[in-house]
Amino acid sequence: MPPFTPQHAIVTGSDSGIGRATAVALAVAGLDVGVTWLDDEAGAEATAEEVRSRGRTAHVAQLDTTDLERCGDVVDELADRLGGLDVFVSNAGTGASELVVDMSLAEWRRVVSADLDGAFVCLQRAARRMVAAGRGGRLIGVTSVHEHQPRVGSAAYDAAKHGLGGLLETMALELGRDGITVNAVAPGEIATPMTGQTDVDPTGVDRPGIPLGRPGDAWEIASVSTFLASPAAGYVTGASWAVDGGMLQMGPQAGSHLQDDSWRSV
Repeated sequence: MPPFTPQHAIVTGSDSGIGRATAVALAVAGLDVGVTWLDDEAGAEATAEEVRSRGRTAHVAQLDTTDLERCGDVVDELADRLGGLDVFVSNAGTGASELVVDMSLAEWRRVVSADLDGAFVCLQRAARRMVAAGRGGRLIGVTSVHEHQPRVGSAAYDAAKHGLGGLLETMALELGRDGITVNAVAPGEIATPMTGQTDVDPTGVDRPGIPLGRPGDAWEIASVSTFLASPAAGYVTGASWAVDGGMLQMGPQAGSHLQDDSWRSV
């Protein structure tokens, strides 16, 4: 197998937040990028313009990970437009905040379908293309600290992210012989629209329950994904990279709910 030299990437859910930062970071690293959106076409076009401003090609498509009959075809169509697929970042997802006893089956299915079922379909389609091309590849799933530790009110999200982490580990085992690495990036609290922090500078937000004392920036997630997509990460597979300011050392409940710094001293 020739040395891995990625040229083409797809980042799902790249109309804002972590997805947008990842798409642009990959463009800076020299890749053409497929950008997808669910309900913010203007945001996706803005991401594409940022990619193009870095001298790379960008193509845009709508992708709904709950549309299990269609979302895999979107991956193939974008890959054809790009001229290939070397890096696939499964970033699109959603969440819910509701206690288990109050959650409807419809809400459970909405979250699990978006975050796990659709991710499976898209990752599988990307993997098939990479295996057929015979040039290796990079599959990256954006999970969450809740891949590793639960949070009250996040049953469907926690279950989906646990499941996605297990899927990625299994794919790492199965695809290693094809030169395809598979890894997870597990963000903690990140200042993005999903956490209600659109255009917020995280360095100015106080989070006593996180050892680094603040939320993360989307670019700090993107930088880890870009490393995992690079030739430098060729011997990294089956891993889950927590990018959380130390939140998992505290437990996600404590990380987001402690109100002062008294825990820092004895």
